Amino acid sequence: MGVTAFPNPANFPQGEIMKATRSEPDWLGIAVGGTFLAGAALLLSGKKKAGLAVSAGAMALTLLDQQDTIKVWWNTLPKYLDDAQRLLDQAQSTIEDLATKRDKLRAMFNR
Repeated sequence: MGVTAFPNPANFPQGEIMKATRSEPDWLGIAVGGTFLAGAALLLSGKKKAGLAVSAGAMALTLLDQQDTIKVWWNTLPKYLDDAQRLLDQAQSTIEDLATKRDKLRAMFNR
């Protein structure tokens, strides 16, 4: 269940394009897809615990297949968390600023 780069026909002659495609099926991808479908079928039929367990197994298979992608995401996650924290800090300071201005306006009108 990997990301497939499609060859650009402008860069490859017709015979080279056929050589670039894989001939064997992606058995792990097929297993993951089937497991996700089975989990969805179980969830739709009302068997929530079994559906969640099967879906969790499919997710584990996906994680095994996409280890490089998970490593890249894991290494970039702190940057996104820092950005989110900075955004929340800015929102908090804006709200505090609005609250002080509101209090000043109330004090002006209550004189």
